[in-house]
Amino acid sequence: MQRIIIVYNPNSSRFSDVKKEVLTPAQKLKGYMIGKYEVEKTNLEANITKLSKIIKDGDLVISAGGDATGIIASNGILKSGKDATLAVLPYGNFNDLSHTLGTAKLQDIVTWTGGLAGGTPAARSRQASTVGETARSGPVQRLYPLEIIVDGKFFRYATCYVTIGMMAESVKIYDQPKMRKKLKTSFGRKISSYTDLAGWYFKYRHKKQFLPDFKLNGKLQPKNTSDYAAINGHFLARVLKSTPYYQNPHIFLHETDRLTNFWRLAKLITKSIFFRIANTETTNDKIEFLEPATIELQAEGEYQVFKNIKQIEIKKSDKYIKVIHK
Repeated sequence: MQRIIIVYNPNSSRFSDVKKEVLTPAQKLKGYMIGKYEVEKTNLEANITKLSKIIKDGDLVISAGGDATGIIASNGILKSGKDATLAVLPYGNFNDLSHTLGTAKLQDIVTWTGGLAGGTPAARSRQASTVGETARSGPVQRLYPLEIIVDGKFFRYATCYVTIGMMAESVKIYDQPKMRKKLKTSFGRKISSYTDLAGWYFKYRHKKQFLPDFKLNGKLQPKNTSDYAAINGHFLARVLKSTPYYQNPHIFLHETDRLTNFWRLAKLITKSIFFRIANTETTNDKIEFLEPATIELQAEGEYQVFKNIKQIEIKKSDKYIKVIHK
Protein backbone atom coordinates (compact mmCIF):
# COMPACT_ATOMS: atom_id res chain seq x y z
CA MET A 1 0.00 0.00 0.00
CA GLN A 2 1.32 3.44 -0.97
CA ARG A 3 2.55 5.52 1.98
CA ILE A 4 1.95 9.25 1.98
CA ILE A 5 3.68 11.43 4.59
CA ILE A 6 2.19 14.92 4.89
CA VAL A 7 4.59 17.50 6.34
CA TYR A 8 2.90 20.57 7.84
CA ASN A 9 3.41 23.28 10.45
CA PRO A 10 0.51 23.68 12.93
CA ASN A 11 1.79 27.17 13.81
CA SER A 12 1.83 28.48 10.27
CA SER A 13 -0.39 31.36 9.20
CA ARG A 14 -2.40 29.09 6.89
CA PHE A 15 -2.71 25.96 8.98
CA SER A 16 -6.52 26.18 8.97
CA ASP A 17 -6.43 25.89 5.16
CA VAL A 18 -4.01 22.97 5.35
CA LYS A 19 -6.30 21.16 7.75
CA LYS A 20 -9.39 21.75 5.62
CA GLU A 21 -7.89 21.18 2.16
CA VAL A 22 -5.16 18.60 2.79
CA LEU A 23 -5.24 16.77 6.13
CA THR A 24 -8.98 16.08 6.25
CA PRO A 25 -9.37 15.00 2.59
CA ALA A 26 -6.23 12.82 2.86
CA GLN A 27 -7.88 10.69 5.51
CA LYS A 28 -10.59 9.78 2.99
CA LEU A 29 -8.20 8.55 0.29
CA LYS A 30 -8.58 4.86 -0.45
CA GLY A 31 -5.61 2.61 -1.05
CA TYR A 32 -3.13 4.82 0.78
CA MET A 33 -1.49 4.68 4.18
CA ILE A 34 -1.50 8.26 5.46
CA GLY A 35 1.20 9.48 7.84
CA LYS A 36 1.77 12.98 9.19
CA TYR A 37 4.86 14.86 10.27
CA GLU A 38 4.10 17.92 12.38
CA VAL A 39 6.90 20.48 12.30
CA GLU A 40 8.20 21.04 15.82
CA LYS A 41 9.20 24.32 17.48
CA THR A 42 12.90 23.51 17.45
CA ASN A 43 14.90 24.40 14.34
CA LEU A 44 15.09 23.31 10.73
CA GLU A 45 18.00 20.94 11.21
CA ALA A 46 16.29 19.08 14.08
CA ASN A 47 13.10 18.71 12.03
CA ILE A 48 15.03 17.57 8.97
CA THR A 49 16.82 14.89 10.99
CA LYS A 50 13.63 13.64 12.64
CA LEU A 51 11.71 13.48 9.35
CA SER A 52 14.59 11.67 7.62
CA LYS A 53 14.29 8.81 10.10
CA ILE A 54 10.62 8.31 9.20
CA ILE A 55 10.94 8.17 5.41
CA LYS A 56 11.06 4.80 3.65
CA ASP A 57 11.64 3.70 0.08
CA GLY A 58 8.59 4.35 -2.10
CA ASP A 59 7.11 7.07 0.13
CA LEU A 60 5.36 10.10 -1.30
CA VAL A 61 6.26 13.07 0.91
CA ILE A 62 3.85 15.98 0.56
CA SER A 63 4.90 19.38 1.89
CA ALA A 64 1.75 21.32 2.78
CA GLY A 65 3.06 24.73 3.80
CA GLY A 66 5.43 27.44 2.73
CA ASP A 67 8.96 27.23 1.43
CA ALA A 68 10.33 26.56 4.93
CA THR A 69 8.19 23.43 5.17
CA GLY A 70 9.43 22.52 1.71
CA ILE A 71 13.03 22.83 2.95
CA ILE A 72 12.31 20.34 5.74
CA ALA A 73 10.65 17.91 3.32
CA SER A 74 13.31 18.11 0.59
CA ASN A 75 16.27 17.99 2.96
CA GLY A 76 14.59 15.20 4.92
CA ILE A 77 14.36 13.05 1.79
CA LEU A 78 17.95 13.76 0.80
CA LYS A 79 19.26 13.05 4.29
CA SER A 80 17.29 9.81 4.51
CA GLY A 81 18.94 8.42 1.40
CA LYS A 82 15.66 6.68 0.57
CA ASP A 83 13.97 6.42 -2.81
CA ALA A 84 11.10 8.77 -1.95
CA THR A 85 9.23 11.35 -4.02
CA LEU A 86 8.44 14.95 -3.07
CA ALA A 87 5.26 16.89 -3.83
CA VAL A 88 4.72 20.49 -2.71
CA LEU A 89 1.44 22.32 -2.05
CA PRO A 90 1.32 26.16 -1.75
CA TYR A 91 0.35 27.19 1.79
CA GLY A 92 2.95 29.87 2.51
CA ASN A 93 3.63 33.49 1.61
CA PHE A 94 5.67 33.12 -1.58
CA ASN A 95 5.55 29.38 -2.43
CA ASP A 96 8.46 29.48 -4.87
CA LEU A 97 8.92 25.71 -4.97
CA SER A 98 5.27 24.81 -5.55
CA HIS A 99 5.00 27.40 -8.31
CA THR A 100 8.20 26.08 -9.86
CA LEU A 101 6.78 22.55 -9.90
CA GLY A 102 3.26 23.65 -10.81
CA THR A 103 1.60 21.63 -8.04
CA ALA A 104 -1.40 23.13 -6.28
CA LYS A 105 -4.00 20.60 -5.09
CA LEU A 106 -3.87 17.33 -3.18
CA GLN A 107 -6.21 15.57 -5.59
CA ASP A 108 -4.07 16.60 -8.56
CA ILE A 109 -1.00 15.06 -6.95
CA VAL A 110 -2.80 11.81 -6.24
CA THR A 111 -4.15 11.72 -9.80
CA TRP A 112 -0.78 12.45 -11.40
CA THR A 113 1.05 9.82 -9.37
CA GLY A 114 -1.57 7.11 -9.67
CA GLY A 115 -0.07 5.71 -6.48
CA LEU A 116 3.51 5.77 -7.81
CA ALA A 117 5.19 2.41 -7.24
CA GLY A 118 2.06 1.06 -5.63
CA GLY A 119 -0.35 2.32 -8.25
CA THR A 120 -1.62 1.13 -11.60
CA PRO A 121 0.68 -0.46 -14.21
CA ALA A 122 0.30 2.69 -16.33
CA ALA A 123 1.39 4.87 -13.41
CA ARG A 124 4.39 2.66 -12.71
CA SER A 125 5.32 2.85 -16.38
CA ARG A 126 5.11 6.65 -16.34
CA GLN A 127 7.29 6.80 -13.26
CA ALA A 128 9.91 4.46 -14.71
CA SER A 129 10.14 6.53 -17.89
CA THR A 130 10.50 9.90 -16.17
CA VAL A 131 13.29 9.49 -13.65
CA GLY A 132 16.10 9.31 -16.20
CA GLU A 133 18.84 11.91 -16.42
CA THR A 134 17.28 13.82 -19.32
CA ALA A 135 13.60 13.32 -18.49
CA ARG A 136 11.60 16.50 -19.05
CA SER A 137 8.02 15.23 -19.13
CA GLY A 138 5.75 13.11 -16.99
CA PRO A 139 4.61 13.52 -13.42
CA VAL A 140 7.87 12.44 -11.73
CA GLN A 141 11.06 14.27 -12.61
CA ARG A 142 14.48 14.97 -11.15
CA LEU A 143 15.29 18.18 -9.30
CA TYR A 144 18.97 18.91 -8.71
CA PRO A 145 19.27 21.19 -5.64
CA LEU A 146 21.97 23.62 -4.66
CA GLU A 147 24.34 22.52 -1.93
CA ILE A 148 25.53 25.10 0.61
CA ILE A 149 28.90 24.60 2.29
CA VAL A 150 30.11 27.02 4.97
CA ASP A 151 33.82 26.96 5.87
CA GLY A 152 34.10 23.46 4.44
CA LYS A 153 31.11 22.08 6.35
CA PHE A 154 27.81 21.10 4.73
CA PHE A 155 24.97 23.38 5.78
CA ARG A 156 21.82 22.70 3.75
CA TYR A 157 20.28 21.95 0.36
CA ALA A 158 18.23 24.61 -1.43
CA THR A 159 15.84 23.75 -4.25
CA CYS A 160 15.17 27.25 -5.65
CA TYR A 161 17.62 29.90 -4.46
CA VAL A 162 20.18 31.14 -1.95
CA THR A 163 20.85 34.78 -1.11
CA ILE A 164 23.62 36.34 0.96
CA GLY A 165 23.61 39.95 2.16
CA MET A 166 20.84 42.53 2.33
CA MET A 167 18.02 40.43 0.81
CA ALA A 168 18.85 37.62 3.20
CA GLU A 169 18.81 39.92 6.24
CA SER A 170 15.49 41.50 5.23
CA VAL A 171 13.73 38.16 5.77
CA LYS A 172 13.95 38.64 9.53
CA ILE A 173 10.92 40.96 9.40
CA TYR A 174 8.70 37.91 8.83
CA ASP A 175 9.65 36.53 12.24
CA GLN A 176 8.23 39.54 14.07
CA PRO A 177 4.99 38.85 16.03
CA LYS A 178 3.18 41.78 14.41
CA MET A 179 3.99 40.50 10.93
CA ARG A 180 3.04 36.92 11.84
CA LYS A 181 -0.37 38.21 12.89
CA LYS A 182 -0.88 40.08 9.61
CA LEU A 183 0.05 36.99 7.62
CA LYS A 184 -2.88 35.08 9.09
CA THR A 185 -5.25 37.04 6.84
CA SER A 186 -5.43 36.80 3.06
CA PHE A 187 -5.17 40.58 2.70
CA GLY A 188 -2.17 40.63 5.04
CA ARG A 189 -0.35 37.97 3.06
CA LYS A 190 -0.74 39.82 -0.22
CA ILE A 191 -0.05 43.36 0.94
CA SER A 192 2.03 43.24 4.12
CA SER A 193 4.64 40.93 2.66
CA TYR A 194 5.68 43.69 0.29
CA THR A 195 4.83 46.93 2.12
CA ASP A 196 6.67 45.89 5.29
CA LEU A 197 9.62 44.73 3.23
CA ALA A 198 9.73 48.09 1.47
CA GLY A 199 9.62 49.87 4.84
CA TRP A 200 12.54 47.81 6.11
CA TYR A 201 14.51 48.52 2.93
CA PHE A 202 14.24 52.30 3.11
CA LYS A 203 15.03 52.30 6.83
CA TYR A 204 18.11 50.08 6.79
CA ARG A 205 19.62 50.09 3.29
CA HIS A 206 22.34 52.63 4.16
CA LYS A 207 22.95 51.67 7.79
CA LYS A 208 25.52 48.91 7.28
CA GLN A 209 27.74 47.08 4.83
CA PHE A 210 25.68 43.94 4.18
CA LEU A 211 28.48 42.09 2.42
CA PRO A 212 32.05 42.65 3.65
CA ASP A 213 34.81 42.75 1.05
CA PHE A 214 34.92 39.42 -0.78
CA LYS A 215 36.12 37.54 -3.81
CA LEU A 216 33.81 35.52 -6.02
CA ASN A 217 35.63 32.65 -7.71
CA GLY A 218 38.92 34.45 -7.13
CA LYS A 219 37.78 37.84 -8.45
CA LEU A 220 37.54 40.77 -6.04
CA GLN A 221 34.02 42.22 -6.09
CA PRO A 222 33.14 45.94 -6.02
CA LYS A 223 33.27 47.33 -2.50
CA ASN A 224 29.61 48.39 -2.32
CA THR A 225 28.19 45.03 -3.43
CA SER A 226 25.25 44.33 -1.11
CA ASP A 227 23.90 41.03 -2.42
CA TYR A 228 24.81 37.68 -3.88
CA ALA A 229 22.15 35.29 -5.20
CA ALA A 230 22.34 31.75 -6.54
CA ILE A 231 19.18 30.90 -8.47
CA ASN A 232 18.00 27.43 -9.40
CA GLY A 233 14.22 27.78 -9.84
CA HIS A 234 11.70 30.00 -11.62
CA PHE A 235 11.42 32.69 -8.95
CA LEU A 236 13.18 34.44 -6.11
CA ALA A 237 10.56 35.31 -3.46
CA ARG A 238 7.97 35.46 -6.27
CA VAL A 239 9.27 38.94 -7.13
CA LEU A 240 12.30 38.24 -9.30
CA LYS A 241 11.74 35.94 -12.29
CA SER A 242 14.62 33.92 -13.66
CA THR A 243 15.50 31.18 -16.10
CA PRO A 244 15.12 27.89 -14.18
CA TYR A 245 17.97 25.40 -13.95
CA TYR A 246 16.61 23.00 -11.33
CA GLN A 247 16.54 20.12 -13.83
CA ASN A 248 20.14 20.70 -14.90
CA PRO A 249 22.61 18.49 -12.97
CA HIS A 250 25.54 20.87 -13.35
CA ILE A 251 24.61 24.52 -13.97
CA PHE A 252 22.82 27.25 -12.00
CA LEU A 253 22.70 31.04 -12.17
CA HIS A 254 24.27 33.71 -10.00
CA GLU A 255 23.88 37.44 -9.57
CA THR A 256 25.76 40.09 -7.57
CA ASP A 257 24.64 43.70 -7.27
CA ARG A 258 24.55 46.88 -5.17
CA LEU A 259 20.85 46.81 -4.30
CA THR A 260 21.16 49.42 -1.57
CA ASN A 261 20.88 51.81 -4.53
CA PHE A 262 17.13 52.20 -5.05
CA TRP A 263 17.36 52.79 -8.80
CA ARG A 264 19.42 49.64 -9.31
CA LEU A 265 16.86 47.67 -7.31
CA ALA A 266 13.95 49.23 -9.22
CA LYS A 267 15.64 48.41 -12.53
CA LEU A 268 16.21 44.82 -11.45
CA ILE A 269 12.60 44.32 -10.32
CA THR A 270 11.13 45.97 -13.41
CA LYS A 271 13.27 43.90 -15.75
CA SER A 272 12.41 40.74 -13.84
CA ILE A 273 8.67 41.37 -13.95
CA PHE A 274 8.52 41.99 -17.69
CA PHE A 275 11.44 39.81 -18.79
CA ARG A 276 13.93 37.88 -16.64
CA ILE A 277 16.94 38.67 -14.46
CA ALA A 278 20.11 38.81 -16.57
CA ASN A 279 21.93 36.16 -14.56
CA THR A 280 25.26 34.51 -15.30
CA GLU A 281 25.63 30.74 -15.62
CA THR A 282 28.00 29.05 -13.20
CA THR A 283 28.89 25.56 -12.06
CA ASN A 284 30.45 26.20 -8.65
CA ASP A 285 30.73 29.47 -6.69
CA LYS A 286 33.28 30.17 -3.97
CA ILE A 287 32.76 33.30 -1.93
CA GLU A 288 35.90 34.18 0.04
CA PHE A 289 35.84 37.04 2.56
CA LEU A 290 39.04 39.06 2.91
CA GLU A 291 38.55 39.07 6.69
CA PRO A 292 36.49 36.71 8.89
CA ALA A 293 32.93 37.98 8.46
CA THR A 294 29.48 37.97 10.02
CA ILE A 295 26.87 37.51 7.31
CA GLU A 296 23.22 36.60 6.79
CA LEU A 297 22.45 33.70 4.48
CA GLN A 298 18.96 32.81 3.30
CA ALA A 299 17.75 29.66 1.59
CA GLU A 300 14.16 29.99 0.37
CA GLY A 301 12.88 32.28 3.09
CA GLU A 302 14.81 30.77 6.00
CA TYR A 303 17.82 32.81 7.10
CA GLN A 304 20.71 32.17 9.45
CA VAL A 305 23.48 34.39 10.78
CA PHE A 306 27.03 33.07 10.50
CA LYS A 307 29.85 34.64 12.48
CA ASN A 308 33.58 34.70 11.80
CA ILE A 309 33.39 32.74 8.58
CA LYS A 310 35.91 32.81 5.78
CA GLN A 311 34.27 31.04 2.86
CA ILE A 312 30.89 29.94 1.48
CA GLU A 313 30.61 27.52 -1.41
CA ILE A 314 27.45 27.10 -3.50
CA LYS A 315 27.34 24.24 -5.98
CA LYS A 316 24.98 21.80 -7.67
CA SER A 317 24.55 18.71 -5.54
CA ASP A 318 25.46 15.33 -6.98
CA LYS A 319 22.22 14.10 -5.43
CA TYR A 320 18.74 14.69 -6.82
CA ILE A 321 15.17 14.65 -5.54
CA LYS A 322 12.34 12.95 -7.39
CA VAL A 323 9.53 15.51 -7.53
CA ILE A 324 5.95 15.59 -8.74
CA HIS A 325 6.00 18.03 -11.63
CA LYS A 326 2.88 19.20 -13.43
